Order: sequence, then C-alpha cells, then structure tokens
Amino acid sequence: MTYVVTEACIRCKFMDCVEVCPVDCFYEGDNMLVINPSECIDCGVCEPECPAEAILPDTESGLEQWLELNAKYSAEWPNITTKKDAPADADDHKGEDGKFEKYFSAEPGEGD
Repeated sequence: MTYVVTEACIRCKFMDCVEVCPVDCFYEGDNMLVINPSECIDCGVCEPECPAEAILPDTESGLEQWLELNAKYSAEWPNITTKKDAPADADDHKGEDGKFEKYFSAEPGEGD
C-alpha cells in the first residue's frame, strides 16, 4: 500500500503534507504535488494534513490513474521537503471538479 495525491491537489498545492512526511517522498510539479510510491512507507500522516483532501490510500477504488501519475512524475519532478506558500488562488480551486482536464501541467516545480 501507498498513498497517492489526486486531482484535488491541482491548483491548490497546499504543502502541509510535505512538512509531516518522515521520508520526504513528495515531489513538486508546476501546480500539484505527487508521492513516490516506492518511497512512501504508508504511515498515513500526510492524509489528514491535506486541506484539499487530495491524499488517499491506494486501497481505495478508482485510483489507478493517480497511482500511475504519481509514479511517473515523482521520477521526473524535483523533491520537496520544505513547506512553501500555497498559490494565492488555492482556496478558489478547492473542491473544483474536472481540474485534471482543465489545469494539469507536466512541468516540474522548483523543489527545495
């Protein structure tokens, strides 16, 4: 089992999860974070920290696309271990539907 970041993170990119991760398995894209499933130790401390409720255990059904996306981009994007400010309009996008189709960017973030 591992945890995965889902569509709810796109354009929100709150980083409360990064601060609590004991193994630094978060990676930063332009407008979302992902978890490296090979590095995640399944501790679950990140899940309740996410204000957007974007982090879920991979045991929930329908997350195959997100597990694949997390694995792919955690290999390409830079590691992030320090919390940064969320985008200024993050709360405007919290809970919005269809964010992957509208906003997903494969571009990397800055990382640490």
